[in-house]
Amino acid sequence: MDREVFAELLSEEGQELLRQVRGVEPARELAVATRLRQRYEPALVSAALAQGRLRSRAEAKFGQDQAHALYFTPDGLEQATRAPVAAHRARRMRELGVRSAVDLCCGIGADALALAREGIRVLAVDRSPLTCAVARANAEALRLADLVEVRCADVTEVATDGYDALFADPARRTGRGRVFDPEAYSPPLSWAVETARAAPLAALKVAPGIPHEAVPPEAEAEWVSYGGDVKEAVLWFGARKPGGVRATLLPAGDTLAGRGLPDPEVGPVGRYLYEPDGAVIRAHLVAELAEQVAGRLIDATIAYVTTDAEHPTPYASGYELTDVLPFNVKKLRALLRERGVGVVTVKKRGSAVEPEELRRKLKLDPKSAAGSCTVFLTRVAGAPSMLLGHPLR
Repeated sequence: MDREVFAELLSEEGQELLRQVRGVEPARELAVATRLRQRYEPALVSAALAQGRLRSRAEAKFGQDQAHALYFTPDGLEQATRAPVAAHRARRMRELGVRSAVDLCCGIGADALALAREGIRVLAVDRSPLTCAVARANAEALRLADLVEVRCADVTEVATDGYDALFADPARRTGRGRVFDPEAYSPPLSWAVETARAAPLAALKVAPGIPHEAVPPEAEAEWVSYGGDVKEAVLWFGARKPGGVRATLLPAGDTLAGRGLPDPEVGPVGRYLYEPDGAVIRAHLVAELAEQVAGRLIDATIAYVTTDAEHPTPYASGYELTDVLPFNVKKLRALLRERGVGVVTVKKRGSAVEPEELRRKLKLDPKSAAGSCTVFLTRVAGAPSMLLGHPLR
């Protein structure tokens, strides 16, 4: 889709076409396209159908109502921040006194829209003319155009002085897929860091797998998860304690801050097992979690915390264990059948066995056995082990 076709999509005719294609199943697209091309230009029909597909995919990030009000490009949707995550970051900026911000590499505008919803005036910058047109249309669609100025430019050439804060989300994808080297971001992380250092307040969105040694010493690193899945890491400049780390779990918003604790002790497996949220693990805060639940590690290299008593925590999923056994598929299969277990959830950490491979070997029949069980494939004090249990309510 080029800018001219996108402009037609915003016309009254284009809007009517978008309404007609909403909810079209992939199997019906060809028939629908054939019918619509009798009334509309083929390029416009193709663009509307593509937009319908993107909006359906966007529901997971933006919710159904907002997804079908916004416009997307394939790359823009892939890069866009999930709405609750962007809202969390924007809320923090507002709480820190930000009233104006520059959003560099704004994409389709998800972060700029979140900032504007907090009443923050935003200059959103991207180098793609089509992407900028989409970002403008999205600001109009959500009635935030008065707060969002979209500028098509090279972000490295845009003056950011005069704004309270800077947000940057360098592109981490190329035509060949994801980019893992921070210096291969577009623009490179080193440029974004230097730009952030010059701002009164700055937040840089980076991949959650960024090595801790790549975090500048004057920045605080925040790992953010949503519904248990780690979504991003953010490097904050000028907002928090330099060198600090924290994990934030959405949608509740619980935050665990690092205190530089030593590694937890290793001890015998107790009655309960706690599986830390991914953000806690990425932030290297398992020690802080273990202290909170009065727990210990089951192995020096495994991020599973065990306790003798139940300690509810938002930072980990808890399980009550029934068995701790050396790894043995045959013994596990016999035990599960003896207990009438037909459904297993397999989790692994520190094991070479793949969950699907284990399920095939267990040959359980959920139709004849109603029981369920969680099986952890891991190591206990260095030995391959199986832990069986059930989630805590």
